[in-house]
Amino acid sequence: MNALLDLPPHLRKRLSRALATGSLPLDATETALRATTGIDDSDGSVLGAIQALGRRGLDGPGTAVLLETLEEVLARQRKPDLVWSGPKAPGVAVRDTRQVVEELIRGATRSLWMSSFVYFDGPRTFAALAKRMEEVPELRVRLLLNIQRPWGDTSAPSSLIARFAKQFWTKDWPGSRAPEVYYAPSSVELNGGGGVLHAKSIVVDDERLLVTSANLTDAGFDRNIEAGLLVTDTVLAISVTRHLAGLIDTRSLVRLNYVGTDGKEPAVHLDGTA
Repeated sequence: MNALLDLPPHLRKRLSRALATGSLPLDATETALRATTGIDDSDGSVLGAIQALGRRGLDGPGTAVLLETLEEVLARQRKPDLVWSGPKAPGVAVRDTRQVVEELIRGATRSLWMSSFVYFDGPRTFAALAKRMEEVPELRVRLLLNIQRPWGDTSAPSSLIARFAKQFWTKDWPGSRAPEVYYAPSSVELNGGGGVLHAKSIVVDDERLLVTSANLTDAGFDRNIEAGLLVTDTVLAISVTRHLAGLIDTRSLVRLNYVGTDGKEPAVHLDGTA
């Protein structure tokens, strides 16, 4: 069933329609499948799935009903939840930002992307994430954090990056396992004309996505009026992680050098290389 679950909704609907009308038989070829639905099934996984259902006794229309039911279930799962920080309005059902973030971290098993413009009290902010990384050794964590140039600071970009790296690794990160940390080099440009990393989002296991206005701060989680959407949608979640990975590939985001607990730091250049 994974092959059918992984199809984008519009292609799954085309497949269902073709099976329901008989324009696509269960024993169709890859060429017929592509011509009828536009599905690229070069590995044969989609045809294998519908043929397996046929061996279980389902004909074309029966398989179409199954696909329609599956689509309804997935559509309900994809319904976004409102996520708010700050005071709540009476009679409106919403999710709490802090609780949602903690839930996402606790549920991560394979990968977690987290981005924020600012964070405060690193040991407390990242405690749950560090704990989850220790509980699940195979969990890959990528933090996207902004490096801010203070007003009037004329330090070289490499100096700002080195100070941030030392602060983060020796004081702010509480775990024994190190996440991958990325920043935008444009945020530390001397002329102040570069863009900053302002996105606030979390993607877990390429399945669940939170997009929010809240930073990783107590104010952002508890006091400010912040709004966000929590979505369970593999296609949307993967589109976000692919976009972020593309920014890394094009060096719009670069990896922060690791600084050991002894405080020693490597030379850091603007592009983040040692």
